[in-house]
Amino acid sequence: MEAGPPGSSRPTELGPCLSGQRGADQAASASLQSAARAQLGRHPLAVAAVLPAGGCGERMGVPTPKQFCPILERPLISYTLQALERVFWIKDIVVVVTGENMEVMKSIIQKYQHKRISLVEAGVTRHRSIFNGLKALAEDQLNCKLSKPEIVIIHDAVRPFVEEDILLKVVTAAKEHGAAGAIRPLVSTVISPSADGCLDHSLERARHRASEMPQAFLFDVIYEAYQQHVKVTSEALCHAGRDLQQIILDQCYNFVCVNVMTSDLQETQKLLSILEESHLSILYPVVVVSVHFLDFKLVPPSQKMENLMQIREFAKEVKKRNIWLCGLLISYPQDEQKLQESLRQGAIIIASLIKERNSGLVGQLLIA
Repeated sequence: MEAGPPGSSRPTELGPCLSGQRGADQAASASLQSAARAQLGRHPLAVAAVLPAGGCGERMGVPTPKQFCPILERPLISYTLQALERVFWIKDIVVVVTGENMEVMKSIIQKYQHKRISLVEAGVTRHRSIFNGLKALAEDQLNCKLSKPEIVIIHDAVRPFVEEDILLKVVTAAKEHGAAGAIRPLVSTVISPSADGCLDHSLERARHRASEMPQAFLFDVIYEAYQQHVKVTSEALCHAGRDLQQIILDQCYNFVCVNVMTSDLQETQKLLSILEESHLSILYPVVVVSVHFLDFKLVPPSQKMENLMQIREFAKEVKKRNIWLCGLLISYPQDEQKLQESLRQGAIIIASLIKERNSGLVGQLLIA
């Protein structure tokens, strides 16, 4: 310990102050951490971290995504990067951001002189974003500039209060078990509601834990898991029917589903089931346009719309999963010229629904 300035009782470099049981616990923790560091030193692990930072801050309700909100005049994500950079044994840090925020992230890295940072463009969901980050570390990808780690840490960009001992513990556990993550005791009561919205039962807090970040995995294990998840979801969507058109615009999923079966909403119901069962964590609303054709001369619009009014109930349910469902009824006249005009009008409406993404139109049945 170096001496402080004259007249000062504080040392130049502060050491831990240990006393009582708390001091004993801290001393034991420090001893375990030191032993783990020594173990890593004898058998060095290649460790990297992936930080998904592609969220748009929708739940927070502010125009600036949480990760870029200033805290004491410094973006929140910069503090998280600083916490990871202090850990010398984390070789690479992959930050996953949306294309529109790429330049913002580059300026933060430059301004605060962050090191060991690689940027990757985010996907349409949190799962896709993490997968993109993992692909940046995989050796089977073209133009891969980073080396594949043995262990990868996945952490939230908006959680700067992460200590090295926690990171060390999850990495060590992942090395032994394949996967590990931080947990904490439940402090709030968690209930399970019945179908009518009443209390069915509550969980016994002593038997359950809340999953937290950071999490760590053997890279090959988590990478293969994400590959399988993406493959299964993609195959399910591809086999959903020939009358399903997937449109990706500005990192957002959009689907135009043409219903040609006898049931008015059969194709749309099939698509919604696939989207819900995929358990994708949607960062941006998914717009689904359910298209229906009708010759108004043969079938009165009122009769057809009465059958399609159930789209409102579907829309209410799937909106909870951030899926925005709208209906489009297109006139299908026998005259070829009029048919082409109806299709043009329908295309304009679909393009507007996808571009404007107006939540006020969710559950509405539009007519072209």
